[in-house]
Amino acid sequence: MNASEVYEGLHEHKIDLIFLDIQMPVITGTDFLRSLRYPPLVIFTTAYHNYAVEGFELNSVDYLLKPITYERFYQAIQKVWDRQTIQPAQPAAPLVDYIFIKQDSRLVRILFDQIRYVEAEKDFSTVFTTDKKLLAGMHLKMFEGMLPADRFFRVHRSFIVNLSKISSINGNMVEIGQAEIPIGASYKNELMKKPGIAG
Repeated sequence: MNASEVYEGLHEHKIDLIFLDIQMPVITGTDFLRSLRYPPLVIFTTAYHNYAVEGFELNSVDYLLKPITYERFYQAIQKVWDRQTIQPAQPAAPLVDYIFIKQDSRLVRILFDQIRYVEAEKDFSTVFTTDKKLLAGMHLKMFEGMLPADRFFRVHRSFIVNLSKISSINGNMVEIGQAEIPIGASYKNELMKKPGIAG
């Protein structure tokens, strides 16, 4: 299972625990965990011991090195049980107001308020900010899961917009500055129900 499938699962089901590898396609396990606003409990399972400190800094329950013995696996599950019994899982706080986007070998921080809209580009997403354009190495569905739903809305299968950046809605088009973005027929009714939009 890749990160995109995990994002979809988190949105569709109540997930209590994720076993997460470090090296995954597109995004590392640690970066994936950082991107979640309300992460479930996580146990890292990996062949790389040098990420252990980073894993625990991200509040993971445990860090299992492959090959994993039954005894070590059982110990990790006991930690999960203890944590859920002593302190039920709660939404993570404080909420972040930014996202990290991988650019070559570095991660670039972009404030949510800087994002105007995001456009699908096959398996990638182009992020249009107030002052630049960035190519993110993930498809739109995955990117959507990293954005707060109260501030961003998918208006089309190929576009997500920052609701606060909409300057006007003209028929089946959203206008953000000079950009005109199509509204998909299946998305328009939900868009018009958003707070602050009087349809």
